[in-house]
Amino acid sequence: MNHERRILITALLAGFPGVLVALLLLWVWGDYTPKVQWTLTVVILGTWLGFSFALRQRVAFPLQTLSNLLAALREGDYSIRARRAGGEDALGEVVLEVNALGEMLREQRLGALEATALLRKVMEEIDVAVFTFDSEQRLRLVNRGGERLLAQPAERLLGRSAAEIGVGACLEGESTRTVQMAFPGRVGRWGMRRSTFRAGGLPHQLLVLSDLSRALREEERQAWQRLIRVLGHELNNSLTPIKSMAGSLDSLLAREPLPSDWRDDMQRGLRVIAARSEALARFMGAYARLARLPQPQFRPVAVGAWVRRVVGLEARLKVSLQAGPDMVIQADGDQLDQLLINLLRNAVDAALETGGGTTVGWENVNGYLQLWVLDEGPGLSNTSNLFVPFFTTKPGGSGIGLVLSRQIAEAHGGTLTLENRRKSRGCEARLRLPL
Repeated sequence: MNHERRILITALLAGFPGVLVALLLLWVWGDYTPKVQWTLTVVILGTWLGFSFALRQRVAFPLQTLSNLLAALREGDYSIRARRAGGEDALGEVVLEVNALGEMLREQRLGALEATALLRKVMEEIDVAVFTFDSEQRLRLVNRGGERLLAQPAERLLGRSAAEIGVGACLEGESTRTVQMAFPGRVGRWGMRRSTFRAGGLPHQLLVLSDLSRALREEERQAWQRLIRVLGHELNNSLTPIKSMAGSLDSLLAREPLPSDWRDDMQRGLRVIAARSEALARFMGAYARLARLPQPQFRPVAVGAWVRRVVGLEARLKVSLQAGPDMVIQADGDQLDQLLINLLRNAVDAALETGGGTTVGWENVNGYLQLWVLDEGPGLSNTSNLFVPFFTTKPGGSGIGLVLSRQIAEAHGGTLTLENRRKSRGCEARLRLPL
């Protein structure tokens, strides 16, 4: 039995005793003519049935209205509102809440539509290829960059598998890496990032491919420009005096007769030429050593023994040691020796200028070895060129110590920084290596 029928039966049962008593008074206990009896009977029964059906309609109609409102909300139509909603009774409060729910859903849908439109606009404008694959590795979404990369419109790509469109290898292996791949729209090196998300309760994969070729070519061009500038500067510094001295010696030998001290002048000139040639040879040797840094051979290295051994090699100044916890890292011991020797030599050179001290220490920070070398020297006046090859502020310096040290640190998956100390004079070098 449905709700409306139960309401109707309840209303009929509620009025039945009164109707029964009225009919008994009219037909059994009363003294009325047949015409009056039939007339009153029709009036009583009509009134009883009319009020019963009106009560059923009065109860069912608001529920039908609420049902229609909720159906509209379910179907995404948030423009319909119930009229005559007030807070004077329980039904009015229900209608008010349903209207408020519709308004809230309308605002949320508007915000979601705006966010989706913005996301689609961003995906269309960014210069990277974005792909979305479902759990069966079938393409579900691609942006304009992906269409250009695959040289096909989205209508022909959606629904196809990753292997069919040529990106199947990107969904396997490491989630972040650099790959060399050829696509119909472009060939080059690509920065690949892959992550997972859930849509509709099912796992999906998000694949982002960014072209690194242009950036790498620009970096390569700038690197060549810096290298040529440095090489040209050093070559000119050596070849200019050699050329000048060779011209002077040629003029000397062309004199007739030769001066009495021509042998002394020749010896001095040849010594200058030899000295500049040796300086040029040292420079080229330093560059070759920087360019031929071998790959590290990883072996267990005890941090405490390594630091104490290198500190013991410095005889010019007693180095203060702040020992940290006992740790063992996987690294190339010979390269780490060279790195720490460079840092310690620079720190001691700076400390000797001011008569200060030098401190070396280490600690474990979130799964990383963090080693620091502090000096009480004059500090750095220019920190922007510290890691530029062949840049040096020390007389007779090669300018490759810090560059070589940073290369060693990065080859071990770490970092090396050098900056002025904040609370006192001097510099602070920090080496960070993964444990």
